[in-house]
Amino acid sequence: MDFITLKNITKTFDGVDVLKDINLKINEGETLGILGRSGSGKSVLINMLRGTKEYMPDAGNIIMNIAVCPDCLAVESPSHAGEKCRCGGTYEAKEVDFFNAERKLFASIKRRISIMLQRNFALYDEETVIENVMRAMPEGVEYEEGLYAALELLEMVQMNHRITHVARDLSGGEKQRVVLARQLAKNPMMFLADEPTGTLDPQTAVKLHNTLKEGVKDEGITMLITSHWPEVMTELADNVIWLENGQIKEEGDPHVVVDHFMETVPVPKKPEIPEFGEPEVVLEDVKKHYYSIERGVVKAVDGINLTINNEEIFGIVGLSGSGKTTTTRMLMGLTEPSSGDIKIKLGDEWIDMTKVGPLNRGRIMPYIGLLHQEYSLYPHRTILGNLTDAISLDLPAEFGKIQAIHALVTVGFDEKDATLILEKYPDQLSVGEKHRIALAQVLIKEPKLIILDEPTGTMDPITRVNVTDSILKARAELEQTFIIVSHDMDFVLDVCDRAALMRGGKLLDVGTPEEIVDQLTPDEKEDMLKER
Repeated sequence: MDFITLKNITKTFDGVDVLKDINLKINEGETLGILGRSGSGKSVLINMLRGTKEYMPDAGNIIMNIAVCPDCLAVESPSHAGEKCRCGGTYEAKEVDFFNAERKLFASIKRRISIMLQRNFALYDEETVIENVMRAMPEGVEYEEGLYAALELLEMVQMNHRITHVARDLSGGEKQRVVLARQLAKNPMMFLADEPTGTLDPQTAVKLHNTLKEGVKDEGITMLITSHWPEVMTELADNVIWLENGQIKEEGDPHVVVDHFMETVPVPKKPEIPEFGEPEVVLEDVKKHYYSIERGVVKAVDGINLTINNEEIFGIVGLSGSGKTTTTRMLMGLTEPSSGDIKIKLGDEWIDMTKVGPLNRGRIMPYIGLLHQEYSLYPHRTILGNLTDAISLDLPAEFGKIQAIHALVTVGFDEKDATLILEKYPDQLSVGEKHRIALAQVLIKEPKLIILDEPTGTMDPITRVNVTDSILKARAELEQTFIIVSHDMDFVLDVCDRAALMRGGKLLDVGTPEEIVDQLTPDEKEDMLKER
């Protein structure tokens, strides 16, 4: 049945049309995939269909065919017309202009729409997992009924082993799964997912995709999902639209549209491996052990030895829990090792990173750039402010602007867009655009050593190629050394000269990315290789 019809939808921000004359039909129970690079309008469309007032169309209408109980204004999808409501009334078919609906009806419709946003966990940090899910249950649900329903949902999202854990103590992937359980607890008639797996490792992302299929698609709930992973579109979507510059460029069969979109993604040209300089980073027998009440002694990193050379692009790869992020944190001085030596060369001198203070690792920190997986921008500063003042880059105003534009061009913006974006604020940009700005924030300081933790998390394929080219260009022009921590083996193959494979806290092998691929287990290949 026809559920939602978008008629001539246009939305403008700061004089720029971010959606232009969108016409679209969404059927009840359909899963619609929304494909497109960062800034194409995907998130704007999702937030508009959520009913967020700031995203109300400037032109056009969103027409919804729904079933409404006239007695209590309860709302259901259109196929429920004629059925009995919980209050005793009968659902009646009704056509509604969403943003022009009467206030109470508008609120009733919004309550039946669930949404998962990028990088937004929206949990009660001090409450347990089970309490978080029970809070999301609809009004009128008895405690015992809600408890059993919450337990079933947590089992579905594979979080039933964490029901008594406080939300703040969960990992990012675990939080995202609890968010999904909360949204499903609301018993939605429409589910909106905006890059729900953008920051997750492939293993966790697959679990979330399976849950979306089982808990949303297979239950007949209408779903709209945006993703830069083509396989999400082909596995979950019944129909796909490709957005480009705010317009629908193509609509149709997921496999056909995805293939056409991927044809526009350039293939990065990896240069021959250059001759490296002398060793710049050395780790010798580095260990990080800690004690857990549940697990006893945990060997997060267990005696690794590693040498990274000047001007090398080096990957540290492995699945979640392999020890790669802990290794990087020890290298940066953010986590103290249990034992071992960590040294980084500054000029002709080796700095001991296990020793604190301005005369030890404090001396080299200004020369190290870090893009953390959980990066953040200053929300009340413009992009220019984020790139200059906010990171204490002491430059004359005009020179600072030139450097900021250069940094934005380096991470894939064209010069015109880079100039326009400088006066915008982070909340005016897509998550993918903010990700690139965070990378530009690192590159603008021109550090000697750059550490990138899962740099491709929220990037669409075209942006990913731009970032690959940016890293190769930065190495060539600025003689920089890169350490890339990633579970994205395709990206490592494209950009890295050598890589180290970690598994269970141990460093198993070091070699070219192609040699490391040969060392992967079948499960690792399935989770870490997408395109080859």
